[in-house]
Amino acid sequence: MSGVPLLSIMLAVPAIAAVACLFTTAQNARWIALIATLVDFALGIALWSQFDIGGPQWQFVEDAGSLGVFGWKLGIDGFALMLVMLSVFLMPICIGASWVAVTDRVQEYMAAFLFTEVLMIGTFTAQDLFLFYIFFEAGLIPMYLIIGIWGGANRIYASYKFFLYTLLGSVLMLVAMLWMANFAGTSDIPTLLNTDFPVQAQTWLWLAFFASFAVKMPMWPFHTWLPDAHVQAPTAGSVILAGVLLKLGGYGFLRFSLPMFPEASAQLAWLILGLSAVAVIYTSLVALVQSDMKKLIAYSSVAHMAIVTIGLFAFNRQGIEGAMVVMLSHGLVSAALFLCVGVIYDRLHTREISRYGGLAINMPKYAVLFLLFTMASIGLPGTSGFVGEFLSLAGTYRVSTTITLLCTTGIILGAAYMLYLYRRVVFGEIVHDDVRAMPDLSLREVALLAPIAAVVLWMGVYPESFLAPMRGDVGTLEARIARAAPKGDSLPTMGKAVALPVHHAEARP
Repeated sequence: MSGVPLLSIMLAVPAIAAVACLFTTAQNARWIALIATLVDFALGIALWSQFDIGGPQWQFVEDAGSLGVFGWKLGIDGFALMLVMLSVFLMPICIGASWVAVTDRVQEYMAAFLFTEVLMIGTFTAQDLFLFYIFFEAGLIPMYLIIGIWGGANRIYASYKFFLYTLLGSVLMLVAMLWMANFAGTSDIPTLLNTDFPVQAQTWLWLAFFASFAVKMPMWPFHTWLPDAHVQAPTAGSVILAGVLLKLGGYGFLRFSLPMFPEASAQLAWLILGLSAVAVIYTSLVALVQSDMKKLIAYSSVAHMAIVTIGLFAFNRQGIEGAMVVMLSHGLVSAALFLCVGVIYDRLHTREISRYGGLAINMPKYAVLFLLFTMASIGLPGTSGFVGEFLSLAGTYRVSTTITLLCTTGIILGAAYMLYLYRRVVFGEIVHDDVRAMPDLSLREVALLAPIAAVVLWMGVYPESFLAPMRGDVGTLEARIARAAPKGDSLPTMGKAVALPVHHAEARP
């Protein structure tokens, strides 16, 4: 498939379908959106199968030349490949999850989701600084509309909060990008990755990018928009928000902050590690007392994304690989958990945990799948959650034993709030008659959850499939940041040589 502009086609398919959805009936819009997202998923599989592991860093590069202030240049490395695959895998599931639940303004809803797909893929594949910024920021608009139009009772407040938080952080990033392009004389991202910016300027540039990426992650204490957005968003909106949009911040740290500003990243690593440790403990404790299922999972997302940031700023291979696997795993598991909440919300129209109980009796298929995703969220060996968390914490241990100890408590707290949630929803006696009348998973719902379950187990049993495409890029990044890597407190230090007294054997007659 050499010579085929695969990435541009992957952007064009959902864009054309989104426009088509606006000029047809509601049922046709559903089918157009589903077919377009499945086509993009098939193109993603082609992309993965054609990706040359061990080949050049940048592959499938398309350069249409300069278009005014920026150039249309696309390309992927192993990191971008995995995140593009996550996006195209989850998008058909989102369309399927909305098939019955959304009945109002269906055409516009499907168009908004398709435009979201365009902008997510564009963000991960853009190789021009300003093209990246346009995709990165424009992704706010369809999600803002999805929450604001099809959300819950407080949707207007939640959508404004989401938009303002994420937009304000990005203004500083744009200023930094303008300075970088002026300094380097180019806005080409691969060139900028090998540009050595002055150490004095790096700190300010790093902080400007941090203002945007920390909100997108979201890191504590910039996370307060996330629970509101999740609670008010429709089920599919929560799936794509937790599954992919939260990964934009992690991708930003990986693509820009670490390789472009290695000295500043090392100097300010204490800030990242400190905030992440607080996030793991604080948001886990907050999740433990939630009465709303969506809010509990939203707070757990903040804790899991903190494991990503400590892994990235461990400055070693285990940490970076672990952070990427956690991003992929969390994208799948959190998406599945929000789908599980959506399944029972569609039947009872409440997310209050206390309204449920005993679902294992009349919804056994649901109980089994929900258990799998609960265990993956906790990090049970054999699931995707274990691989990423183990690697991230192993990498962080080489830098700071204290931070590792604090963040490891997140695994215990995670088990506490997830198992507590599962016990209250699935076990016990059925108290309410309307809960007793709830039917088990339909064929459509099984079709949505089963593929995610399969990939969660695949990643847990054979993570090499996902690590292999990224290994060369991790090595490149590690070599770039090695000169600034902070010394860890867990490595043995050389002692001083001590001269031992020499005992001469006595001569015997």
